[in-house]
Amino acid sequence: MKKLLVTLSFAFTFSGSALAQMAAPAASATPATAPQTAAPVKNPVSTVLRSSLASRQKNTLAAIEAMPADKFSYKPTPDQISFAHLVVHIAESNNGTCAKVADVPAPKVDDLKETDPKDKLLAAARASFDFCSTALANMDDSKLGDNVDFGRVQGPRVMGVFFLVGGWADHYGAAAMYLRLNGILPPTAQPKK
Repeated sequence: MKKLLVTLSFAFTFSGSALAQMAAPAASATPATAPQTAAPVKNPVSTVLRSSLASRQKNTLAAIEAMPADKFSYKPTPDQISFAHLVVHIAESNNGTCAKVADVPAPKVDDLKETDPKDKLLAAARASFDFCSTALANMDDSKLGDNVDFGRVQGPRVMGVFFLVGGWADHYGAAAMYLRLNGILPPTAQPKK
């Protein structure tokens, strides 16, 4: 009985609200108060991907820069990857996935090792984001339905877009956690200047 009363209460509330809106006189829309509509975006997925890249690149590179060189071997627990391993993964992921998504060849780069020095790993991460910027610059949505082999999975090219956006967020989140565990405030937590 109680469920019935709650359901009826919601139904009356919403129907009353809808009836009140229908009965209200239409407001005259003047050009100054008329809602503005934006023109449709020609390649919405590619456009949003490119706009996401800029902030992810800035924050992730700033996090890598913030970690002291002597902490690149840091692991929160023995079973977790080192910070250096995370940076290697970021560079490799960017190069491989941006190439697949943009349908361009991946750049030829030297193999990275987590024992490489900070400056080499930072340069590789920076170069991978630069590659993504170049590769995605001319991308459009026309090939997003094409089937692509991403290594462990196959699927439409748009799947790689989700891998990139999710990966960029995950990579920055992991780097921020490693920084905090070392007493360093991550870039996005820094006070505004």
